[in-house]
Formats: sequence, C-alpha cells, structure tokens
Amino acid sequence: MGHGGNVIQELTADHREVEELFARIEALPAGDGRRRELADQLTMELIRHAVAEEEYLYPTVRRYVDGGDDLADKEIADHSEVERMLKELEGCEPGDGRFDTLITRLRTSVGAHVADEENRLFGLLAECCSPGALDELGEKVRSAKKTAPTRPHPSAPDTPPANKLLAPGTGMVDRLRDMLTGRGRQG
Repeated sequence: MGHGGNVIQELTADHREVEELFARIEALPAGDGRRRELADQLTMELIRHAVAEEEYLYPTVRRYVDGGDDLADKEIADHSEVERMLKELEGCEPGDGRFDTLITRLRTSVGAHVADEENRLFGLLAECCSPGALDELGEKVRSAKKTAPTRPHPSAPDTPPANKLLAPGTGMVDRLRDMLTGRGRQG
C-alpha cells in the first residue's frame, strides 16, 4: 500500500501489486474460499489507490498537463466503472459464476486503465512537474491511502473538495468494519 518514491513510482508499484493479486486469484480453483479473501484484498488496494489518485493525482493533471481536464475525466470514469464492478463482486462467492466473470472484466478494465496511465499520463506528468513536486505528490498519495475507504462506494463524490472531506470518515468506518469482520487480514 505504501511503497515510497515519487508519485509515479508509488502508483506503478501499486499497479504491480494489483496485477499480482489478480494472478493469485486466477491461480486458485474456482470454488476455493481463498479467492474471496484475495478479492477482498484486491478491492481494498484498488479503492485506496483510486481515492488517492482522485484526491491528488488528477487535480495535478488538470492543473499542469495540457488537456488535463479530459485526461482526468477519462481516468475518473474508468475508476467509476471499476468501483461498480467491485461493488457487484462484493456480493459474489468464489463458486458463483458471476465471480469469475467479474474478475475477468475487472482485470481487463484495470489493465487498460493501468496501461493508459503508465504509457501516457505518467509521461505527461513527468514532463510538466519538477522532481520535487513529484516527490511531494508521492507523499500526499501515500498519506491519502492510509485514510482512504477500503470498500466500494460508487455513489461517493470522486472530485475535490467533497471527496477530500468525506473519504477519511468513510475510510474510518470501512476500516472498523474490516477489523470487526476480519476482512483483509492476510494469514
């Protein structure tokens, strides 16, 4: 969840972590209960990552990157689609055929989003921001992930200022629920 480095290094490390979780889910047999645990971990990582990007990365893209509003809007739309799928996945068990379908759809959608960020957006960001600004943004993203929600909330705001105001409280409630249910514990 917190890897270190500038914002591009931090978010790229998150991307690799998510790819590994997808691979671990897909490597297990269809009805294996560990798939649910890994899907919960995947959900937690994707939500924290998305919230941090929406709070800090995309406002920076809007401000400094040419055509940044359109880029940020597209990335936020991608997040909304993923969050709706994660909400649906929350109600599925590994033996349910919808579980595999959703994992496949999620992997495709997340993969396209990751490729777009890594092959286009990160390069544009690096061209217009100083190394110091990218380092500072990395710190802000790491901090946001610590207080971000861990469950999908598709109707929650995804742009400032409302997202920055509501995400920490929602995150606290999510983490309390996770603690009480044991969700996300890696055994």
